[in-house]
Amino acid sequence: MKDILTDILISENIQGAGVDALGARFRVAFQPDLWKDPALLAEKVKQCRALIVRNQTPVTASLIDAAQELLVIGRAGVGLDNVDYKHAEKAGIVVSFTPDQNAISVAEIAIGMMLSLARFIPAADADTKKGNWNRQRFVGTELYGKTLGIVGAGKIGYLTARRAMAFGMKVLAYDPFLSRDNILLSEVQAELVELDELLARADVVSCHLPATTQTVGLLNRERFMSMKPGAFFINTSRGKVVVEQDLVEALKAGIVGGAALDVRSKEPPQVGELEAMPNVILLPHIAAFTNEAQDRVTAAICEDVARVLDGKPALNAVKRAMPMPRVTS
Repeated sequence: MKDILTDILISENIQGAGVDALGARFRVAFQPDLWKDPALLAEKVKQCRALIVRNQTPVTASLIDAAQELLVIGRAGVGLDNVDYKHAEKAGIVVSFTPDQNAISVAEIAIGMMLSLARFIPAADADTKKGNWNRQRFVGTELYGKTLGIVGAGKIGYLTARRAMAFGMKVLAYDPFLSRDNILLSEVQAELVELDELLARADVVSCHLPATTQTVGLLNRERFMSMKPGAFFINTSRGKVVVEQDLVEALKAGIVGGAALDVRSKEPPQVGELEAMPNVILLPHIAAFTNEAQDRVTAAICEDVARVLDGKPALNAVKRAMPMPRVTS
């Protein structure tokens, strides 16, 4: 039998009690900068039974094929756009993720972005710290009575809408995978509509879409220009669903009244026109980065990895819960 030098390889900065617990039972190689070196990653992954990543490690088909001892890939987060999970499925590898563990944190930051755009909080803070006292310059707008459009009404979209109800907002939702009698939509009194109708009616559009072949570039010039004039746009999901230059044009035209982005089409991005716009708020992909969310994410993914290595089914598998004999393509 081939000697396994490493049970678990962690290629990004993922730490916490869950990782410590793995280290007490398994041979863990913690290399938080490994994702920056694809060649070294490809070499190291040949020697492990489990790989734990966040969103910066590209787990490609070729990397999966090179990892003949690999049983499980743990994705610490909800997005799977950096993991070729379909190829892993064909190869008999379990792919585990954390679909709900950071949802509250992302929903809360989406609400924070709404308030920041509506009340000019970042700009007013920066201006006041310069010694100014420009009260009339920062006259904002209330969220009360406004319409929130949720694009992608999964767990995060639902939690965002639920919190928006406390502000007296009306909720529209677009999600092609949900029916009108969906219980969560009913709970937030959301009206399920087509995307074009949502964009035309919403005062705030909050995007919660995964990056798929159907959603990449979905929010383009045509859709931004069809938004209700002066509406705010918020994206805490994936940067690739937005055509950034088209958003810039809509902001310049005044169709989009302001934007708040936690994610970008390329991360980290180059400084461009968005960075110079006073009605744009930019964050470095931190929506899920709270202590509580990261503790839950780390604990859940480490538990699933340990379960698979112990011969048990993963609790949060994308599809396959138990590994199968490796199949090479």
